[in-house]
Amino acid sequence: MAMPKKIVLAYSGGLDTSIILKWLQIEYGCEVVTFTADLGQGEELAPARKKAELLGISPENIYIEDIREEFVKDFVFPMFRANALYEGLYLLGTSIARPLISKRLIEIAHEVGADAIAHGATGKGNDQVRFELSAYALDPDIKVVAPWREWNLSSRSKLIEFAEKHQIPISKDKRGEAPFSVDANLLHTSSEGKVLEDPSKEAPEYVYQRTVSPEEAVDKPEFIEIGFCKGDPISINNKELSPANLLKELNTIGGRHGVGRLDLVEGRFVGMKSRGIYETPGGTILIEAHRGIEQITLDRGASHLKDQLMPQYAELIYNGFWFSPEREMLQAAIDKSQEYVTGHVRLKLYKGAVRTVSRWSKYTLYSEEHVTFEDDAGAYDQKDAAGFIKLNALRLKLIAMRNKRNT
Repeated sequence: MAMPKKIVLAYSGGLDTSIILKWLQIEYGCEVVTFTADLGQGEELAPARKKAELLGISPENIYIEDIREEFVKDFVFPMFRANALYEGLYLLGTSIARPLISKRLIEIAHEVGADAIAHGATGKGNDQVRFELSAYALDPDIKVVAPWREWNLSSRSKLIEFAEKHQIPISKDKRGEAPFSVDANLLHTSSEGKVLEDPSKEAPEYVYQRTVSPEEAVDKPEFIEIGFCKGDPISINNKELSPANLLKELNTIGGRHGVGRLDLVEGRFVGMKSRGIYETPGGTILIEAHRGIEQITLDRGASHLKDQLMPQYAELIYNGFWFSPEREMLQAAIDKSQEYVTGHVRLKLYKGAVRTVSRWSKYTLYSEEHVTFEDDAGAYDQKDAAGFIKLNALRLKLIAMRNKRNT
């Protein structure tokens, strides 16, 4: 790869990306632009600006942006229309954030005339794949620098030594071995590594940051109502909220009831298995509510087809193919299914659990007249079922007759 002339770095302001910033300046000898995304991780981002300036980045080359609304509206909500779960459990909180970060990296690169981007993902994880597949899909000519695949800073002690040599500020807790690694955004928190690496041992309670222990949650259940329009949530208890504010409020509600905890050993795209502790309180509420409104507004055929498509859709997101034609094709089918997914769902939250207790919509397909055990006033002729069963039984009877002849 030819030496880049200008690099846009995905920069958190933490120790690792600060070391990467200085390393890029030394190894590549080119201008570096930093991009720090506010995805609702709950951290103060002003220190990132100060640290970038301390490391020699001019103010006009420091980008710090609040992209929470775009994140939820254009990435999280489309994913939730599909009820996406990776390996049946994981709500894809880290996976869905990476394509948006890559999108902004590419856009900023075009704005400032950069010919390369850089990220801090390691060579063992999924994020390197997600960042780079998204970047190449948006700009096939972009160069991608992945320091973890290039440098010889292979241990925490070497990173600390590099930081001290180049006067990079180090928090006191970074001088020892960190107990675990954390990634957070408005959808979830993800913790992995160190104390979590042995899947035979229960995760210590201090790992959890966004939810109380279900055992310690309030003893009284809470009922909430979520309104939907064409598959997207728009209100809580009849109060309309923006996408980011709605998810933030659900995180607060779910967190106090211990909702949304997941201890998962997952199959990474790169081949190995890893153990992660995820907290997705608002997302867990939303997927339960969305399924609740779909129960009365989606036809059986459409609903079952969606459930068949969902694992492939979720895997595409997990593996970094958000900007692929196949994900867009699946999204078009999913979005078509949401045309009448409008209405309200009432949910009960209690001691780590959330469940639908009622749902209603002007587009409901539920007909009490047809399913009642009382007099249906001719809405359904039960005699019709006999012919229906006979036709569906015909092939089974033919198979049974053949088998009987040959025994």
